[in-house]
Amino acid sequence: MDIGSYFQFIIALLFVLALILIIAYGAKRFGLMARITVNSGRSRDKRLDIIEILPVDARRKLLLIRRDDVEHLVMLGAERDIVIERNIIPKNTDKAENT
Repeated sequence: MDIGSYFQFIIALLFVLALILIIAYGAKRFGLMARITVNSGRSRDKRLDIIEILPVDARRKLLLIRRDDVEHLVMLGAERDIVIERNIIPKNTDKAENT
């Protein structure tokens, strides 16, 4: 194999990787990918927020969800979802009171 074949292989590889990235970005942009993200503390005017996510194993996740300054612990699984604890009072409800 000469240098031209190597160059052609590298160009083809970069092209395929670029296509994969473009398709992944498009799927994320148009909401085709399922996602659960933890919101940052920037927006305090929202009533519903995901505080923390903890993967238990490959099929289950624990979510700590805040609704109107009350937290709920929920386990999401492959077969069913379970509410583990309700009406948890958060430790720091307002960060302005602590400063």
